[in-house]
Amino acid sequence: MNAKPACTLLALSLALASQLALAHAGHDHGAPAGAPPAAHQEKASVRFADVSLLDQDGMPVRLERDLVGEHLVVMGFIYTSCTTVCPVVSSIMGKVQQQLGGRVGEEVRLVSISVDPQRDDAKRLQRYAKAFQHGPGWSWLTGSPYAISETLKGLGSFSADLSQHPPLILVGDGRSGHWTRYYGFTDPDVLVGEVNRLSARRVHAKGTAIAEHHEVQP
Repeated sequence: MNAKPACTLLALSLALASQLALAHAGHDHGAPAGAPPAAHQEKASVRFADVSLLDQDGMPVRLERDLVGEHLVVMGFIYTSCTTVCPVVSSIMGKVQQQLGGRVGEEVRLVSISVDPQRDDAKRLQRYAKAFQHGPGWSWLTGSPYAISETLKGLGSFSADLSQHPPLILVGDGRSGHWTRYYGFTDPDVLVGEVNRLSARRVHAKGTAIAEHHEVQP
């Protein structure tokens, strides 16, 4: 898949999200599943499993220590043999990366985790990423089945049947621990807005701390 079809698929899928939100039924997520629920979001509590994963360059990483840290994070869940929903999720994240520009890799990190580690090795993820990634700061992760399942369980994205995993993007602040799950095909502007909101909260908290420090000075 190249970038142009991916962008076209994103535009079509966002327009038809109400018809496609349950397209994860079936291995290629293409079987109809009745009336789909509306896309929605919820506040989330996440746990980072202390397991070793591999990025698209074959380098070992630990999600919390090496990637999340104190960054703002946008995180998606995909597998490369999915032909409908997963490319849309990846395209949405690609739009987020484009909108955030140079902030990605510095203040913000993007992470995509494969839910099919038995087939998605590092080289396969690296090839897949080329259709969606627009610069540095985006890590694509796989690992052993155990490491991936523990990671997904902690993030609230585990499904025993990989074809049934929901279209989901997590946005959060590794420093404050504030996370939100976005289900369905979320408009990239909404995700960028949440990143900006979390960033503004940091600025406000820092300003408040400085003011309080000056108030207690003799």
